[in-house]
Amino acid sequence: MDAGNHSSVTEFILAGLTEQPRLQLPLFFLFLGIYVVTVVENLGMITLIRLSSHLHTPMYYFLSNLSFIDFCQSTVITPKMLVNFVTKQNIISYSECMTQLYFFSTFAIAECHMLAAMAYDRYVAICNPLLYNVIMSYHICFCLTVGVYILAIIGSTIHTGFMLRLLFCKNKVINHYFCDLFPLLELSCSSIFINELLVLVLSAFNILTPALTILTSYIFILRSILQIHSPEGRSKAFSTCSSHISAVAVFFGSAAFMYLQPSSVSSMDQGKVSSVFYTCIVPMLNPLIYSLRNKDVRFVLEKILERGKYI
Repeated sequence: MDAGNHSSVTEFILAGLTEQPRLQLPLFFLFLGIYVVTVVENLGMITLIRLSSHLHTPMYYFLSNLSFIDFCQSTVITPKMLVNFVTKQNIISYSECMTQLYFFSTFAIAECHMLAAMAYDRYVAICNPLLYNVIMSYHICFCLTVGVYILAIIGSTIHTGFMLRLLFCKNKVINHYFCDLFPLLELSCSSIFINELLVLVLSAFNILTPALTILTSYIFILRSILQIHSPEGRSKAFSTCSSHISAVAVFFGSAAFMYLQPSSVSSMDQGKVSSVFYTCIVPMLNPLIYSLRNKDVRFVLEKILERGKYI
């Protein structure tokens, strides 16, 4: 069998977010806090939606899936990142690294398409309210969700499959806090032309297609909002849309900065900063932006808390 199908490296060393010793402990506690909040928020949101029949609607069906994706994404990345802050060398085996790459890619791609599905749901709800229950039936929602995960699995399988074909024989230090595509490609002794081409093509599809879907949906939504005669109703709708657009902009902006340019152009230090947004910050903010500011969620939460007082 061709030697190019094997890697002479059995383990990698993750360089981490920073090499400055005085920042290690403060960053450990900062990201530990972020991770705890992320887990509590997202698992709490999933539980709340499942327990309350009041929230069994298409919008909250997609929200529960987004919370699941955010929880998984954060769990794939953050624990290993935390280890790096308190150990001298954060060693990760070759198989663990490829596994982390696979699941990171899966949940990152899934998030892109799930945000697009949610934007489409809002478009139908605001622009076609009379047909909402027909268009966004349970069957359609289920098919959209399955489609999201299928696209994610296909994309991550392609990325990881082609990464497994590369030969790694240079420096074992990955200049990142997790096993990402471009930092791994930097260490390869093999030709990475096909891999870089795949990253650009698949990233363009998985980032630009959902981003254009979201943009188009919100253009129609904003047009409908402008037709609302009530100033209060218009202000409320604008407030909701601006929050959602801000969250989407942070996620897609940071992802596009990292993946929609060749590795020779991108800076890994800048890439680390942008990666923090879509791997740590966005999963923590999404429940706040999409759900906890929502009156329905607050109403259900207050009901559960009141019920708990009498138990």
